Amino acid sequence: MLNKVQLIGRLGKDPDLRYMPNSDAVANVSLATTESWKDKEGQKQEKTEWHNLVFYRGLAEVVGEYLKKGALIYVEGQLTTEKYKKDGEDRYITKIVVSDMKMLGGGGKAESEDHSSAKPASTAKPAKGAGKTAKSDMEPF
Repeated sequence: MLNKVQLIGRLGKDPDLRYMPNSDAVANVSLATTESWKDKEGQKQEKTEWHNLVFYRGLAEVVGEYLKKGALIYVEGQLTTEKYKKDGEDRYITKIVVSDMKMLGGGGKAESEDHSSAKPASTAKPAKGAGKTAKSDMEPF
């Protein structure tokens, strides 16, 4: 079976970086992906989808330090759904647990420094001009 999500989009807010009681970092952020097309009358139309992203450990620290609202990123991860109660009713939220992230475009710190996490990434080198990559040290489910 396969549970894999790949997205390119912009952050809707600055990352929310926190630490769990065991000192592991967790970062949450929303990612916007926008589709555009022309309707029958030739008018440009757009639709934006919002995705809840969760980063863990070293990758979370990279996200907390280097990403800001509006940053363009590529992410890979797994869909998860959490159930919670609100006002006595069951509610659900779908999140993407990110295992791999690449910073695209921009400049500044993100372009000038290496952002590898504590666990070594693959030895493959990115294509010339590609953004920095960071991989999660989170174990698969």
